[in-house]
Parts: sequence; structure tokens; C-alpha cells
Amino acid sequence: MTAPTRHLLSGTPVGAPGRIGPNALLQLAGVLDETGGKALRDRVFLAGGVAGLPAPEGMIPEGPVAAVHKALRTELGEATARPLARAAGVRTADYILARRIPKPAQVVLRLLPARLSARILAKAIARNAWTFAGSGRFRVVAQKPLEFELLDNPMVRGERSETPLCQWHEAVFETLFRRLASKRYRCREVACGAQGGGACRFVLTLLPR
Repeated sequence: MTAPTRHLLSGTPVGAPGRIGPNALLQLAGVLDETGGKALRDRVFLAGGVAGLPAPEGMIPEGPVAAVHKALRTELGEATARPLARAAGVRTADYILARRIPKPAQVVLRLLPARLSARILAKAIARNAWTFAGSGRFRVVAQKPLEFELLDNPMVRGERSETPLCQWHEAVFETLFRRLASKRYRCREVACGAQGGGACRFVLTLLPR
């Protein structure tokens, strides 16, 4: 068995020019620690070629992030990996709410009608897509319901699966919309680049009261 490639969490390795926020790894590490202790975290991270954790500030190369999330699925199986990736996504959104979105802006969004708040939030997400899309390309493709597209998503680039794999992204989007627009929002990945279509598509649905 070939040893995994060792990734560095600083600099830009050849073939992986994109960069992603460190919480894509940091929050997953916390979930793994609580699920199976440091042994489980080390197993998954080392399988992805990553030793240690990145600094909480600044951006990191997308390569190590994708490798660890892939290792999560290959080491534990997709069924076990899904809720763990989703939990990490919820924690990432919580971090964004605590440290990245000004509190006055959060208050305003919560006071607005849900659909108006959602449109504003979608625009803000599109402006800051580089923090989670890396070298992929993100856009809002529809408004009713809201639909996002992430083309050439580096988190699943080169993978093949019969089912969507982007539970981390799904949970980040859903948590932000539930906390800032309406608790009735749900996010579902309806198509994944790993399924062969080239783009990951996420639909935000406002459930009836």
C-alpha cells in the first residue's frame, strides 16, 4: 500500500492553487475528537496525508482539506462519514456567526421577511465564496427556490459516488439560513460533482409554516 502524500498546511502546493478557510479542517477535527478521541482524528487526518492542525486564521491550500474529507469517507464509509461531515459544517457556520458576520447585520437579517433576508444572505455568500469554494466556481443560479451551484468543487474533484458527498457544504448553508433568515429553511444537495455532472447543486427550500 502506497503511503499517503504528506501535505503542508502553508504555502501553495503544485496542482492545488486554491485556498480554503481552515475551519473546514478545524471543525472536523473537533467532531472526530468527540466521536472517537484523538486516535480517530489522527487516523483520518494521517490517511489524508495531514499531520497536525492549521492555524485558525488565514487561508490554507485546498489540497489537504479535500484529502482529509476524502479520507473521512474512505476510512469510515460514506454512511458513517455523512453525519460527521454535517456536524463539522454546523460548527463551521457557528464559527462564521460568532466571528465573521457583524452582530448588527445579524439582527437586521433576522428582522427582515425570510425571503428578503435569504436573498441578501445569498449575495453575501456569493461575495465570500472563495472561503469555501477554493478553485471551484460558485454562483447563485435561481431565486425561487434559492439554488446554488459550485462548479468543479475541489472537495470532491476526481471522486465518484452514486450519492451526493457534500454534507459539509450542505450543513454550512443550511445553518446560516436557519439562524439568519428562518428556521424553516432546509438545504439539500440535489446533484454532486462526484456523480459525474461536474457541478454540485444545492437547493434552499423554505418549508411551509
